[in-house]
Amino acid sequence: MAGTSSRGDEGKKKARIEIIPLIDVIFFLLATFVLFTLSLDRTVSVPVTLPQTATNPGPPDPNMVTLQMSAGNTAYWKVGQGAAEPIFDAEIEDRLKAYRASNPNDPKVLVTADSTAKFGSTVLALDMVRKVGIEQVSIETVASQTGR
Repeated sequence: MAGTSSRGDEGKKKARIEIIPLIDVIFFLLATFVLFTLSLDRTVSVPVTLPQTATNPGPPDPNMVTLQMSAGNTAYWKVGQGAAEPIFDAEIEDRLKAYRASNPNDPKVLVTADSTAKFGSTVLALDMVRKVGIEQVSIETVASQTGR
């Protein structure tokens, strides 16, 4: 039986490195790494020391205007300890101009909002106060009842 190959060589398989599964694993690891690094949010903050209130701040300024923003283009205008009067957003700038003209030395405005107010309407009120030129502005950070 000359010319035939030996059976020992036919039964052996050569070892091969399969590239396709290796590429799949590498792309999976790359995609996982990219998604993980994109999900990391670096939060940078500035430490703020808020002022403490006095135990008895005294009576509020009788000439100070409280401008309370509410939902639906509604605001409430209150001077001193008087009753709050509902007004529309369009009236705020004219009221602020009249208030600044009547009290040119020391106009003070407290901007506040009730729990139904949108953030945009409060920013609009602050912008109008700045536009009129009133520099003494306070912002109340606690939501209060409507028309307080």
